[in-house]
Amino acid sequence: MGAVAAHFGRDVARTLAKLPGMVEQARARGVDLLVLPDATVGGYLLDLVHPGSLAAGAEGLPPAVEIDGPEVQAVADLAGDMTICFGVTERALDGGEEVRYNSAVCVQGGRVLGSHRKVHLPLGESEAYRAGTTFAPVDSPVGRLGLMIDFDKTFPESSRTLALDGAELLVCLSAWPASVTDRSDRLRTDRQAHLFDLYDCARAAENQLWLVSSNQTGVLGGLRFLGQAKVVDPAGEIVAKTWAKGGLAVATADVTADVARARRTLDHLRQRVPAAYADGGR
Repeated sequence: MGAVAAHFGRDVARTLAKLPGMVEQARARGVDLLVLPDATVGGYLLDLVHPGSLAAGAEGLPPAVEIDGPEVQAVADLAGDMTICFGVTERALDGGEEVRYNSAVCVQGGRVLGSHRKVHLPLGESEAYRAGTTFAPVDSPVGRLGLMIDFDKTFPESSRTLALDGAELLVCLSAWPASVTDRSDRLRTDRQAHLFDLYDCARAAENQLWLVSSNQTGVLGGLRFLGQAKVVDPAGEIVAKTWAKGGLAVATADVTADVARARRTLDHLRQRVPAAYADGGR
């Protein structure tokens, strides 16, 4: 499992030219599942307060692509026998109206295995994207993957829904910035840096699943991204991590055996008491 921390901007052609080297680096390290950041293709927003107002600016909103378009196909072809998850701004039609989603795509062997549309939209992100409505695992050669996009992991219901639906690995793609209201001089001490790691570890431990978490790095517009890509084991321990700069966090696991071991005595999913939960456990 490989989690990428890297900077991806608006230039789609540059990104597609950059990816082969990153994929080959991961392949050389034996990676079977490579998780790239949210907004890999086209970059993320420049601002989280009123991102829609930037549409007429120099860089504007991220370019939108179609899931069955050439940009996604280029990454699918590049993947070969590796499973790759990456982020795009998805262009779709709803009743003849063009809409945009912040989406994660999973590809392997020249084909799209599945995708996820970000459900939880923070701050002004709803000005740029329409919210997704579901969480459903994607079947892949490396197992049943539970996809989330950054703010989705803030809500335990997201990963729990995926776990209850048979997800064997949790995968979270992020474009997670440092705090925009209470900035720290050092990224490591930023409040959002603490929360980013906390959510990753909690979601893994409460569901007793491996979690692979990627993130953007550097600066785009008014946002400074945290990096901190990581792999977390079913006990909630970080076993591989990058810091603020770009990098690749790699860990090797027997996923099925590790999950079975984690749940041998205390099985969180089996020991739930749905009747006691106000929303039925979801």
